[in-house]
Amino acid sequence: MRLLAVSDHVDEVLDHDPRLVGPVDLVVSCGDLPFDYLDHLMAGLDAPLAFVAGNHDPDVGGYTTARSGLVVKAGLPAEPPWPPGAANADGHVVDVAGVRIAGLGGCRRYSDGPNQYTQRQQRRRSRRLVTAARWHKFRDGRRVDLVLTHAPPLGVGDGDDDVHRGFAAHLDLIDRLRPPLLLHGHVDAGAGSDRHGDTVVRNVVGRHVLELEPQPAHQRHAS
Repeated sequence: MRLLAVSDHVDEVLDHDPRLVGPVDLVVSCGDLPFDYLDHLMAGLDAPLAFVAGNHDPDVGGYTTARSGLVVKAGLPAEPPWPPGAANADGHVVDVAGVRIAGLGGCRRYSDGPNQYTQRQQRRRSRRLVTAARWHKFRDGRRVDLVLTHAPPLGVGDGDDDVHRGFAAHLDLIDRLRPPLLLHGHVDAGAGSDRHGDTVVRNVVGRHVLELEPQPAHQRHAS
């Protein structure tokens, strides 16, 4: 399947006409993009969206959907800031367009703003995400096809300063879930691909069109 991966910078070509990238099956965002821009991409490409939040995005935590379909936060009806129909993968395992996605947004803490975490906090979030992924796999045998993060893994395509240095928890996430692909943003310099084990780690700052083949069922049952 064909993915459009975006992060951090609004692309003027896509903002003018998303259809210029050709047909895509799924749009994924690694954060720090206006939600109205992401809504524009969904509508223009007629494709679903999965996203994680960046450090310049609003807080996307705490929203839940009741059985009635009503979205609530802190027990009260609330309207999420993201586009209607988009899948918030930040701290969740979601299935979108036949792809199983696990996501961890945010960057290393440098201020009191939202979506910022210490290494210890991100490690706790990573462990909860691994538990969720294993529960999904136990339920239906499907493994995670794609991990979305905002910040990179520590030492794999990250920056030299504290704000742009990666999370050690993301290395553990790769080791435990062994996804074919991890996409991240946050770091402008050195956009490209790297590896950690068998996982391709790719910086998608700007916009990138990728091919992804979801793992067939017999591989999803593998350990």
